[in-house]
Amino acid sequence: MNRLRSTWEDTKILLRSVPSLVTAVFVLSVVLMNLLAGRELYRSDYFCLNTGLALSWISFLCMDCICRRFGPRASTRMSVIAVAVNMICAVIFYILTLTPGRWAAYYSASDPQTAQMISAGIDSTFASAWYVVAGSSAAMLVSSAVNSSLNYMIGSRTDNGSYRGFALRSLVSTCIAQFADNFVFSALVSHVFFGWNWTQVIICSFTSMLIELALEALFSPLGYSISRSWEEENVGAQYISSQNNRIILKQS
Repeated sequence: MNRLRSTWEDTKILLRSVPSLVTAVFVLSVVLMNLLAGRELYRSDYFCLNTGLALSWISFLCMDCICRRFGPRASTRMSVIAVAVNMICAVIFYILTLTPGRWAAYYSASDPQTAQMISAGIDSTFASAWYVVAGSSAAMLVSSAVNSSLNYMIGSRTDNGSYRGFALRSLVSTCIAQFADNFVFSALVSHVFFGWNWTQVIICSFTSMLIELALEALFSPLGYSISRSWEEENVGAQYISSQNNRIILKQS
């Protein structure tokens, strides 16, 4: 109980310390990328892209910024919060799709049968299957732990405050963590429920990772600028101080 109480107190301080806009963008990116993951951009026998890739890099860039300033534990906790909010949203979406009513697109259809199919299709998009939500949540939790640990480990050895140090720790950790994210989801969902073979799982995990990594590399200067501004403005001083005090107490 003491450990749970301590974790809860740390989490409350963390939520007060991380800028609210970053928290909102982080959580929103996780919710939206899971919705957009149901729409394909391109598909072949060994290659598949979905529109969720356009947003998935955002959550990893947020994690990198948080990890650099607040540490790996804080980054992982924010990921857990984002996953929890996403699961709550999934439940809300599912319940609302069970209520009577029609989507706006219903009224633009040429005939009632087509309109009903359109409305049902939109309902199924928002009421994601349980295994999709569970698979994406598991993938996010695994990849966030991998990303935070690697980011901190690399940063403790190479980050001297320069953009090069930030880019190195961010891109290397994102590369491995994004592959883990894609692989876990593909293995748990695409392989089991959609009939993908292991070649498709590995190739799609790798190619999706490359695209997500390229997008993060493109916007990494923005991430570096944000994390630097937090240091200069002493953002999150209360959380950092509480963690330092906790370390001192453990060592004494």
